[in-house]
Amino acid sequence: MRTPVVMTLGLVLAPCGLLLNLVCTLTPGWRQKTGFLDQPVDLLVTQGLWDTCREQSSSERQCGVSDELGYYSSEPVRAARALTVTGLATSAVGLLMASLGVRCWRQKPRAWLAGASGVVLFAAGLLGLIPVAWYSHVLQDRTVLPAESSPVQLRVGYSLVLGFLGSCLLLVGGFSLALSFAQVCKERSHRRKAYPSPRRSSLNTVQIQWPAAPTIPSILSQRGQGRPQPQGGPKPRVGFRMPRPAAYTNPEDVLQGEESSSSHIGSSTTLPCDSDL
Repeated sequence: MRTPVVMTLGLVLAPCGLLLNLVCTLTPGWRQKTGFLDQPVDLLVTQGLWDTCREQSSSERQCGVSDELGYYSSEPVRAARALTVTGLATSAVGLLMASLGVRCWRQKPRAWLAGASGVVLFAAGLLGLIPVAWYSHVLQDRTVLPAESSPVQLRVGYSLVLGFLGSCLLLVGGFSLALSFAQVCKERSHRRKAYPSPRRSSLNTVQIQWPAAPTIPSILSQRGQGRPQPQGGPKPRVGFRMPRPAAYTNPEDVLQGEESSSSHIGSSTTLPCDSDL
């Protein structure tokens, strides 16, 4: 069976989003600071969730700079740490479910498992998008995210851009995989059409039992009421027996005087007979 387009799109976008979110979480590029008074002009300080680095064009990059202003103890940074790590773990679980549901050496993908993985990946995208959006909103607020006072300039780092892009890819990929639930509903509708369930009677249905029509007893049935019916024999005929016509009888005896005519030849008789004819 050919893999549906929504599943293929989700499997392509979700790993890319996971990779971008991983880079966003680990790299120290959430905020950039420039314009220090007592430092070289080309000095660039980048801050992330776990580390702070200093770099110049004329020297090597130096990481592990100590936090003197309480940057890592601020609420946006601590919340971003928790949410980004949780989002990465959720994304890994969603990708594992998607790989098992879409193909995994099967002729037909498991649409319900692919849809469930889409929901998990969509939640992972939200977990990655919330801290990035919150950090971007309070990036210029020096009371929430501690930083040096002016003329130090604060700018958005590349890690926030990667976080936005990775979270959006997870949202789109998870939504695409969640569309697999439509295939589950389609398969269930085909099963119901192939095997329709018996129709149940509703409360508004009234069942009326009509009385049986009375049977008219026939003459033969009345005559044979006291006789036992043979088992397995022919069924009695129902109907009226037509009376047989009575045999015709001649009231006159045409043979009367036949003997007397034979003994007395030539004698006259009044009764007709064959010999006279």
